[in-house]
Amino acid sequence: MNPERFRVELPRGAVRTHGSRSLWLQQELGQPEPSEHQPLAGERTTDVCIIGGGFAGLWTALELRRRAPGTTVTVIEADICGAGASGRNGGFALTWWAHFEHLVALCGAEQAVVLARRAEQAVRSIGEFCRDRGIADAFHMEGWMWAATNGTQVGEWETTMRLIDACGERPYERLSRAEVVELTGSAQHLDGVYERTSATVQPARIARELARAVKEAGVDVYEHTQARALEQDGKRTKVTVPDGSISAGQVVLAAGAWAARIPEIGAGLVVVASDIIATERLGDRLAQAGPRPGLCISDGRRLVNYYHATADGRMIFGKGGGTLGYGNRVSAAFDHPGRRANGVRAQLLRTYPGLWDAGVAERWSGPVDYSLSGLPFFVRLRELPGVLVCAGFSGDGVGPSRLAGELLSEMVCDGGTAGLPVALRTVPRRALPPEPIRYLGGRLVRAAIARKEHSEDHGLRPRAVDRTLAALDPTGYRYKPGASER
Repeated sequence: MNPERFRVELPRGAVRTHGSRSLWLQQELGQPEPSEHQPLAGERTTDVCIIGGGFAGLWTALELRRRAPGTTVTVIEADICGAGASGRNGGFALTWWAHFEHLVALCGAEQAVVLARRAEQAVRSIGEFCRDRGIADAFHMEGWMWAATNGTQVGEWETTMRLIDACGERPYERLSRAEVVELTGSAQHLDGVYERTSATVQPARIARELARAVKEAGVDVYEHTQARALEQDGKRTKVTVPDGSISAGQVVLAAGAWAARIPEIGAGLVVVASDIIATERLGDRLAQAGPRPGLCISDGRRLVNYYHATADGRMIFGKGGGTLGYGNRVSAAFDHPGRRANGVRAQLLRTYPGLWDAGVAERWSGPVDYSLSGLPFFVRLRELPGVLVCAGFSGDGVGPSRLAGELLSEMVCDGGTAGLPVALRTVPRRALPPEPIRYLGGRLVRAAIARKEHSEDHGLRPRAVDRTLAALDPTGYRYKPGASER
């Protein structure tokens, strides 16, 4: 039997931030950046090796130590803890109620309610962690507004709410137009529904504090330590790093979009950038011309706009659907600090025209691992069953990563399924073409979506060709009655 069959090569190129750090990381790290966790050198042995020092990996490490105190756990991170999606997102911690369509289709209604409730509790747990660790100012639970900023988006939430209502749950509140405008601070919002259990966060502060908590719990944490290969080593798994290796009983790979380079995992993902800008501090102006501080807002477009006002008077505005990854590679293009800044600012000014002269102080981007099912999946590699992979947070990982830590730790400790349905333990599949057709087709579809949404913003009917191409978006899942897999 060919031993290479049991070896998985990981990307050799440096995994780091090629541009500047996000606003969140700059605020937390300062200059020069502190070196809290040294690189790994030499040979190590551990019960569990976690690859990825972001939220999913760190919550898993903390849960493992809580669930099985005698288990030795090692975390390795290619950059610094929180440098990936965990430290350069838009600062939302949301639940899974907005994904209830996906949950019902994949898991059935009963299991969907269980998971949505657990995801809701996960957000509260993050707030409890912040209070316990003395960083309460990094978490503000002011709720989330699912808003419509053009006529086409009005009522986008109706199918979701109907499914939730049928299960006897009431996470959303219907608001009048006047209430929506008052909360969001802009008459551009035509309608919306409000969910209370969501929060804005300073994600880098939470990630860095979480890494400290993990280390205090007895976990070995190594930064600037990039996993290069995974291979079977008897009944154990060997993780090769630049200056050594780790022999582990089990491996958890929680590397977000970077996991997409493993063909088995990448088959269920589309890697695309999300771009964010932060204005200068606006003080009282934002109180007069912006949303209630701490309120999360997302609109209903496919290339979603998401935004909030920070406690220190900045407007944070992000937009999905940026750079596509050729072959699911995460290149330097995903760290470009200004590639779409003008386009993102244009959307900010359309939504908040009173901020027409607000300067953009910071801009950043990062890769998003969009799942073809709309939800993350938890799978063991076929040829390396000692490796458990979690991927596919689809740009909404801050809150659900807390739940992922619970699920992954349970799967590691018990060797079971953590009660997850088959659909969430399977890489989602769709008939996508090979490269370069997949990449070129993806760009055509993305451009069509952008044109379609531009027409809708101006009250125009999109061209038929744009509607047709936009409908080919492989991540644009819609619920179909009777399609659930139990």
